[in-house]
Amino acid sequence: MEALEIIESGMLMQLQDLGRYGVAEHGLSQGGAMDLHAFCWGNLLLNNDPNAAQIEITLGQVSFNVLTDCTIALTGADMQAKVDGRKIMPWQTVRLLRGQVLQLGYARQGLRAYLAIDGGFCVKESLGSVSTVARNHLGGLDGTGQSLKEGQRLSKYGGNNVYHFQAVPARYIPNYAEKLTVSIIESYQAEWFSPQQKQQFYQSEYQVSQHSDRMGYRLVGEKILPNKATLISQPIAKGAVQFPAAGEPIILLNDRQTLGGYPILGCITQRDLSLVSQLKPGDSIQFSPLSPELFELELQKWFTFCRFFNVFNCGNEKKER
Repeated sequence: MEALEIIESGMLMQLQDLGRYGVAEHGLSQGGAMDLHAFCWGNLLLNNDPNAAQIEITLGQVSFNVLTDCTIALTGADMQAKVDGRKIMPWQTVRLLRGQVLQLGYARQGLRAYLAIDGGFCVKESLGSVSTVARNHLGGLDGTGQSLKEGQRLSKYGGNNVYHFQAVPARYIPNYAEKLTVSIIESYQAEWFSPQQKQQFYQSEYQVSQHSDRMGYRLVGEKILPNKATLISQPIAKGAVQFPAAGEPIILLNDRQTLGGYPILGCITQRDLSLVSQLKPGDSIQFSPLSPELFELELQKWFTFCRFFNVFNCGNEKKER
């Protein structure tokens, strides 16, 4: 059934799920929600399938006509959402009635918000996912990688017609205004960086460049030049921190290319990547190395996260709708 009609589409608004896996060998990106923490809470609040499609809203300034009674949840960056001019709170369920107007302003803290709807948005999958990846011309409403536009109507699966209020406990709601220091698991070509170069990198503060997107965040700051500058192209993991010839690092993200030929110091932990995805151009970030002892602890936290949100098997065991 048709649920929402887009009035304003803002800077960037895309349909995303957990991503498109098993396609890297064809040169295709995984895509998927940039802030996994916020995305997973949205579906959990509505008792949706963990992989149910949501709308990822970058920066804000969007609005929708409500075409049928439904329940939504907004997570991620607070964009001062209103229904018919009345402010509503993020990180909790909200009942919408046919004929109402949902509006989101600009993000004051953070960059990306997620709009989940009970039952999930009804979208045809492309190669096992609805995730929009513009560079691959895949996913989205028509399967061609296009962002959502004004005038488009989005349908939803049945969902639950009985409204239940649910909210995320305050201790699980991130503060995107906090200064961000993320952990790095050293790997790839870490031995190409001298102890002095690593110390210089970890003691430096970097700013997110204007030339950043879903493929990667370019950082501005101290230049690091490893002992070797290029290598044979290698597969690139999400969160890899690579150093091109200019010496300023790039964090590679969901829509990254699958291969790259620049030295990589290591990868940012999966949990920290959700916070990284909420950085705006000009925001600061620092890095710290993850010790072997803390790596084991971090691994356990990641497994706990996946079990809690059931994101291990969701790609193969989708609920019948």
